[in-house]
Amino acid sequence: KLLIKLSIISEDLIEFLELSFTVCLLCPDVTLLLLLLLLLLSSADAQPTDAEREVWDQVDVVLKDAKGILDELQAYKGAGQEIREAIQNPNDEALQEQAWAAVVPLVGKLKKFYQFSQRLEAALHSLLGALTSDTYDDTTQHLEREQALAKQFAEILHFTLRFDELKMTNPAIQNDFSYYRRTLSRMRINNVPAEGENEVNNELANRISLFYADATPMLKTLSDGTTKFVSENKNLPIENTTDCLSTMATVCKVMLETPEYRSRFTSEETVSFCLRVMVGVIILYDYVHPVGAFAKSSKIDMKGCIKVLKDQPPNSVDGLLNALRYTTKHLNDESTNKTIKSMLQS
Repeated sequence: KLLIKLSIISEDLIEFLELSFTVCLLCPDVTLLLLLLLLLLSSADAQPTDAEREVWDQVDVVLKDAKGILDELQAYKGAGQEIREAIQNPNDEALQEQAWAAVVPLVGKLKKFYQFSQRLEAALHSLLGALTSDTYDDTTQHLEREQALAKQFAEILHFTLRFDELKMTNPAIQNDFSYYRRTLSRMRINNVPAEGENEVNNELANRISLFYADATPMLKTLSDGTTKFVSENKNLPIENTTDCLSTMATVCKVMLETPEYRSRFTSEETVSFCLRVMVGVIILYDYVHPVGAFAKSSKIDMKGCIKVLKDQPPNSVDGLLNALRYTTKHLNDESTNKTIKSMLQS
């Protein structure tokens, strides 16, 4: 009451804290602090401490560009009509030029998205380095004392899953890039100078092509990046990384499945945020843990997480379920529980 009088905390927060003690009984492995933490992460700005500032500033520069990337991807319409007309009329030079003129700036956007994935991977490495270091004794202390970095980690996962959802529903991306490469190759054979040829050289074109060939390119970038981080930091126990990931997955699951917490979300976008973070950390865990997220010894309650996804409105989480079905590493292992496989197949 004194804290309320002094305006340090609100009556709503007092009520929420009282609720949290009850909910923690449902999940004794997750502390009250962590439950409160991620709720705050999904809706509020966590300010960095002096110890977090250097990494936070590096990552913040990347995250500030993330919304613009999503907006550009969502607005990406492609050059399908121009390409079709050019292919159907191969001898019409005017149509060939129109198609090329339409595709070149689009390839510039695709290059920009790919280059952003490299920046995102570097940001992830910085965050993992901080959140899994030996500075503190365990994951709980890291997430307690590095809330701003934990929020950035969650935001990266949210961006990644949203990017891949948009990419999967836009076939124009691969069609445009394939046409660009075919046309450029033909121009070179015929010694025809091509405006925009310097936009993407052969080596970069190969890497971009491989990037977009994956169903979930951003998620693959982060999965590979997390695996690389673990392999390059053998001095750190792998549990430092896997415990961080499993804790965040558990927190998301408990928040989403518990009515008292769910009712406090300010919008459906907050729900989507938590769902994407949950799926993102599950997939990263599955890549870096020796036996993956689906094994009996996994620290992630996969049945509970899948049930949370299935309990969402129809068609609202198809992309997230597909990410678990098709981008995880260990789902099809013989050791995977048949019930889990069945839940994802249905």
